[in-house]
Amino acid sequence: MNYEQVKTLKPTEFKRLCGVYPDTFKDMVTVLKAEKVWQKKTGRPSKLSTEDQLLITLEYWREYRTYFHLGNSWGINESTAYRIVRKVENILIKSGLFNLPGKKALLESNSEIEVIVVDVSEQEIERPKKKQKSCYSGKQGYHTLKSQVVADQKSEQVICVRCEKGRVHDFRLWKESKIRLNKEIEILGDKGYQGIQKIHQNSQIPHKKRKKKN
Repeated sequence: MNYEQVKTLKPTEFKRLCGVYPDTFKDMVTVLKAEKVWQKKTGRPSKLSTEDQLLITLEYWREYRTYFHLGNSWGINESTAYRIVRKVENILIKSGLFNLPGKKALLESNSEIEVIVVDVSEQEIERPKKKQKSCYSGKQGYHTLKSQVVADQKSEQVICVRCEKGRVHDFRLWKESKIRLNKEIEILGDKGYQGIQKIHQNSQIPHKKRKKKN
């Protein structure tokens, strides 16, 4: 799927697929193309159009897909998918015109969000020349950058994202993101978030298996 294939969809169908209406999509493309960073020509030119790079980012936000899956769908490697999403996110957030619901949506008393899923994905990077330890992930065994994504389980919409260096533990990444939630919202997380129940009681985390003693 690329922009050429979806641009002829009816506005409501386009919104269902991409999460935004065609007019909003075009406004986003205009903002991206106007950004100096986007216009800067360094290295090999991208084989993906601005529209397609925006689609990749919207897929990430809308469907909560991993960079690995995005890369396979678009014929690019995982690290390229990561760079595209980060670049597009930064430009759109900087513009102030287009925002994710954000952390405030999780604190509102009239929020429609009932359950959130929190997860961290790791993207392998080249070994840094300096401060290598800060990026080394003991879990993966190589240098990474981490992306923590908080998404609404029902709509699958991404609410907020925070990135850190690979050495930072998942639970510490959550604490540093300083997310506050309405007590009615339930958190679903993996074993990396052990201890989150002390911060937010309404949390479901798999129990860590105890090591058997010899």
